[in-house]
Amino acid sequence: MLTDTAVLPATNSLALGGLGSGKSSTAKARIRREILHHAHQAVIIDSFGEDSAGGEWAPLVRSLGGRVIEAGTFTLNPVSTLFPPGVREQLIRSLILAVEPGALTHQATHALQHALTHPKATSLTGLVDALVTPENGRWPATKLSEWGEGAAIALSRYTEGSLRGLFDGQDASLPETNLPILSFDFSALDRNSPAIPSLMAAVSCWAEQVWLRQSTAVHRHLVLEEAWQILLSPATSELIQRLLKNSRKAALSLDVVMHTLSDLGEGRAQDLARLCEIAHVGRLGPEEAAIVGSLLGLPAWAVEKIPALDPGQAVWKVGPDHVDIIQTVLSEEEATLTDTSSRRRKAQQALSIEIEQDDETQTEIGGAVAWDWDMPSNVIDICHFGLARHETVLKAALAGRFDEAAQLAAVGEREDITSHGLNSTQALAWLETRAQVAELRGDPGQAAQLRATVARMGNEADWFDKSGDSTSPAWHSVPQPPAPALLTPDERQPAPTRRRAWPYVAAIAALSITAVGVWQHANDEQHTQERQQKAAAYKGRSGAAVRIDGVHADVVAQWNSARDHVVVELRSYFDRNAKYLRIDASGKSAQSARGDDRWYPKTPELSLPVEDPLADVTVRIAIGGKSWKEGSRADFRSVRLSPSGIAYDAETGDELPPD
Repeated sequence: MLTDTAVLPATNSLALGGLGSGKSSTAKARIRREILHHAHQAVIIDSFGEDSAGGEWAPLVRSLGGRVIEAGTFTLNPVSTLFPPGVREQLIRSLILAVEPGALTHQATHALQHALTHPKATSLTGLVDALVTPENGRWPATKLSEWGEGAAIALSRYTEGSLRGLFDGQDASLPETNLPILSFDFSALDRNSPAIPSLMAAVSCWAEQVWLRQSTAVHRHLVLEEAWQILLSPATSELIQRLLKNSRKAALSLDVVMHTLSDLGEGRAQDLARLCEIAHVGRLGPEEAAIVGSLLGLPAWAVEKIPALDPGQAVWKVGPDHVDIIQTVLSEEEATLTDTSSRRRKAQQALSIEIEQDDETQTEIGGAVAWDWDMPSNVIDICHFGLARHETVLKAALAGRFDEAAQLAAVGEREDITSHGLNSTQALAWLETRAQVAELRGDPGQAAQLRATVARMGNEADWFDKSGDSTSPAWHSVPQPPAPALLTPDERQPAPTRRRAWPYVAAIAALSITAVGVWQHANDEQHTQERQQKAAAYKGRSGAAVRIDGVHADVVAQWNSARDHVVVELRSYFDRNAKYLRIDASGKSAQSARGDDRWYPKTPELSLPVEDPLADVTVRIAIGGKSWKEGSRADFRSVRLSPSGIAYDAETGDELPPD
């Protein structure tokens, strides 16, 4: 797309999307085309690649004649003379802060500045020696040694401790700058290791001070894969902010790729996301879509489309106004090079081969799997759950690959939600699988929370009240086994004995028992009584008084007489602190800001259709007070409004004071 610089002054981009949405494939295809068609250059910081595979970007990088630099096989020199003195000091400070945040006192900073002028300070080991045994300067050597002790201990983590080899070694140098593409692969490192932000800081400094200055390409791209780790680190966020602001002058595009904005928390990290002039948002959940829409200023129609986007589709925003839905079309070669699911398929293929080879484990009877133990009569068909997918997840968890297991479970859950529905037995079975993964990871709290979700979803399913709808699923029924075919005497042979190949097949089989059993033990009479109580308490109006960002406001829901619509309003009345009001619910949004022509923002309201007049309505309200500025994100809160007149905090379940 060719856009005037007055509309699009720079080309920094932000790519968001859940697992399988196609955001990484789109990012790779874009970079490949820019390099092949326009002679651009790219540097990739890949902290999320597949272990022992050279990173997620490795196939693409190698196909373009680039180089993959794996952490531990290459040593970056943070005190290289190619860096200006000020940059060397800044980089060393970031390395210290990554491992010992409290080590840089005023005195330690002075000792560090003095040590950096020492002739030995051309390597990290030499710098540590200069801190421990300094020469006299403005202050005596004994004082300087005492002041620099904390900094020397912190830097010793990189020269003698668990992080050695990353920044100090005989071959310590800097990467070449003339390759079409370079990828720094940090995927083999522990994601919680301080090595990640330390390496990010070093690479960012190299990119800014060496690569951009020596590169002769017409345009450059710095791609941050799984960027939340980078943007959340104080050691790198300042560097990234400076690159963003100077990107146009430096002929640079900063391309940020990540799952959701929620990973960034509040503050500077989200402010950095706002500086990206181009955004493409793949499939996200409704709540996350509302957050992204608010932060990026997307229109309501685009926010509504985000949860239903297909793989490869994304809502693109280019500049301040242009918004459209774009489909990424990949050639066969691009599809191979940009593939991000190879590990998942390899695991599934390996599993299917094992199952096929292990003929003693199972036999085929009418296309269904027959196990060598009796199943309870209330168990639904295991084949309908895609048993191999659950086995693959648990197999990864048993091997200690918990991140991989979580990702595979998320993909499987999303696929079953799409195919069978949010409250389907197939979708709920994944909650049980995730609970078992959490237990194997040593997190019983999360496991209990996931199983509580199964119970809650089963108890809240009002399907019994929709008996008039022939298409509604019956939560209390299960598929019945087909009638057995009559066999001849010769065919009546005992089934061969089968050994149990998987130690966790029983756990997989229990998925259906857990999911269906929870529902089967739900009390019909209790549900009926609860609905009768709601009907008796029906008022058709609910309101809550809230205080957000110093603003007193009321959120009010009013059901119409036909009980088929509810109008929700956010009222700040005459609170002079109120600058911005917004409501989001059911994919719709309404907002109002205080303009130059009035003292108070108008009351935004939403009219929402109602399917169940006794059901609560959940809305997300955002309020900007004294500190709010146009374009910034306002503080928000989720409120659940009951037609019985009571309002609750949707996150905690606490009852809120009435309006």
